[in-house]
Amino acid sequence: MTDIKIDGPLLNLFENSSIALVLAEVAGDHHLLMVNERFSELTGYGAEDVVGKNCRLLQTSPDGRQASNHEAKAKLRQFLTGDEASVRTPIVNFRKDGTPFVNLLFMSRLTTSGGVTRYIFASQFDISRSNPHLLDQYDQELGGALSRIRPLLEGHNVMLEGTLSTIANSTNAIAQAKVTLAELDRNPTH
Repeated sequence: MTDIKIDGPLLNLFENSSIALVLAEVAGDHHLLMVNERFSELTGYGAEDVVGKNCRLLQTSPDGRQASNHEAKAKLRQFLTGDEASVRTPIVNFRKDGTPFVNLLFMSRLTTSGGVTRYIFASQFDISRSNPHLLDQYDQELGGALSRIRPLLEGHNVMLEGTLSTIANSTNAIAQAKVTLAELDRNPTH
């Protein structure tokens, strides 16, 4: 399945992170390889629900509702098919219980020293119901997780692409998320 062992220090980082983290395959449909407990707390989906599946399942509620997410989907497609090192975009997702939330999704490539992408590393944060200071705290925690994951990958000939510059505090993202969620509540799509 993978050349990097998903155990030891990397597994420890995922298990002990205070933020939602996932690791996905780069090939095919980008199936999830690993999610942490914070991801499960955020989405309601346990590892048994999502490992082996694409994370896009969060874009549809259990009763079939979907948000348009046109701009976010375009950014994610561009990231997955292009050569950008990382992407950060708000996207409407649904929890397992059907509750919508605006996810500030961060994705970055884990690459070999030769530049071959091996995995997709991602983090999620609910900005729809949060305050700007919580986003600041999340940004700091994500920056810390990225700093800790880099040395864990070195012995596996894999590195994290992108820089912390992708993680910029955005009070505007929270405001936009609240507007998006209000629109979704007023005009649910089936």
